[in-house]
Amino acid sequence: MEYQLTAELASPPEAPDLDPLQQVGVVSLLDDRLTSLASIEGPDGIEIIPIEHSLEAHLDGAVVHWLLDAPALALAEEATRAVLEQIVDETDLLAGWEVKHCAVTATDDQLASALAASLEPGEVPDTLPADLTEGVVGRAYVLGSDEVDDIEAARSEAELQDRRASLLRAGELLRAFDLGAFGDLDEQQARYVAGALMHGVEMLTDELFGDVQLLDDEDATADEVEALWAVDELPPQYTDRYTALFAKQLLVTTAILGHRLTREGWRGPLSVAEALALRIAESRAEVELDLAEVIDPDDVDGVYTAFNAHALGGLDLDLLYSVPEFELSDDLLFDSWFQPRADSGETTPHPYLTDEDDRDADEG
Repeated sequence: MEYQLTAELASPPEAPDLDPLQQVGVVSLLDDRLTSLASIEGPDGIEIIPIEHSLEAHLDGAVVHWLLDAPALALAEEATRAVLEQIVDETDLLAGWEVKHCAVTATDDQLASALAASLEPGEVPDTLPADLTEGVVGRAYVLGSDEVDDIEAARSEAELQDRRASLLRAGELLRAFDLGAFGDLDEQQARYVAGALMHGVEMLTDELFGDVQLLDDEDATADEVEALWAVDELPPQYTDRYTALFAKQLLVTTAILGHRLTREGWRGPLSVAEALALRIAESRAEVELDLAEVIDPDDVDGVYTAFNAHALGGLDLDLLYSVPEFELSDDLLFDSWFQPRADSGETTPHPYLTDEDDRDADEG
């Protein structure tokens, strides 16, 4: 969780006011020390990550605004105070300085957006400043731990409801299967699963754009690239054949898959590549369902086992991950992945999915 902390450092009470040059020096000194921090070790080895900071100096001290990624509010506050106190102790030029208040802060507009989802129309919580209702924004307020927890809980609930609503909207687009294809789920749960599958296809499409770009830029195959978004989830025995062209063909296949899922009359995957794309999309859908908290995680495997019995038409993709290529049937051989399957009723592939040698010649 990210926390915005504000801390105040005060110069010694007996010290004269800081002149403009001294104020610049204090900011530069603190900035150098904070910028050099890659991480902070909290209690029991917990890691706290500094993200960004800003500094302001005034006549009798300085203010630090620090964005941290920490497991909990208390840890963020404790880390900020401990680091600043250590900087003061180790810096001769800051002798006698003290770390005053250190707490999470939020601006009026941040408070409003965080709490809006939990309020009825026209309702104003007692804990918010009265100025907020009059449109005054931009000032910072120090929040207590309980208030921050309430804001985060409201925000999390709002995000959860938005995520579920998005799944239901996406589920309306799936027409290739009826809701019974997802196994023993009630209607509402099945609609969530349908929406998650459509989201999965969308995410896979975005990821393949990234893979195509990376393979193109590197002029390499998947085995020569450190990490890819989606292609890395294909059968590993063929990584030296996953080229930029292959990724482009898989992207076209995924686009066709997305269109087919919105149409009635599914007769199984058009090709092995389409079945693999559907399998990867399902893995993305599982993440969406987990985040939406609408299906018991223990039930998800059964949902997709039932769905694949309908969707894959008996095609056993596990063989591609476990059996050497020379032991596979002709329809599962790598060179056949983009060719129409006999069971699909199609005979002509999309022009971009024709023989790879022809495509290489065309692109050359």
